[in-house]
Amino acid sequence: MSAREAFPPRAISIAEKPAKRWIWILSSIVFFAVVVLNRVQVPTSGTWDIHIFAKINAVINSLVTLLLLTGLGTALTRRWTIHRAVMISAMVLSVLFLVSYILHHLFAGETTFGGTGAVKVVYYIILFSHIILAGGSLPFILLTAYRALSAQYPAHRKLAQRVWPVWLYVSVTGVVVYIFISPYY
Repeated sequence: MSAREAFPPRAISIAEKPAKRWIWILSSIVFFAVVVLNRVQVPTSGTWDIHIFAKINAVINSLVTLLLLTGLGTALTRRWTIHRAVMISAMVLSVLFLVSYILHHLFAGETTFGGTGAVKVVYYIILFSHIILAGGSLPFILLTAYRALSAQYPAHRKLAQRVWPVWLYVSVTGVVVYIFISPYY
């Protein structure tokens, strides 16, 4: 088998209009769940490290970054079967990240950044851009995946060229934010 493969067959047969509707509904539910659950704090026994989920999040974001880079490499070399598996893995890890993120905020609440001066400005610029892009990218990530799984490859590629860099930025800055804030846990 050569390194270049034919595109994989269609994996889903949902029409685009209902698919988009479900993508926006799911994205809205996730967004509102994060907003609402971010304001709830569950008391703990204090016998375990409540910031373990933040560490898990940093690891997951690192793995997603590696998968996204691998996904780019497999797309550029037209290894579509591997590309699909890698990108689905990145999506699964992103779902696990979301669960871990919510758990971290449920148990730990908000942590105030203790840095000052230029470091504080840099931290907040990275944090705000990370939050805005993370919150806004989900429907587009899902739409990109839908287009690939429904074998709309030209539309998938066109959207992926815009969505992939944003997703990569979000995963990298997730780790950067953790590095900045972890001394203040």
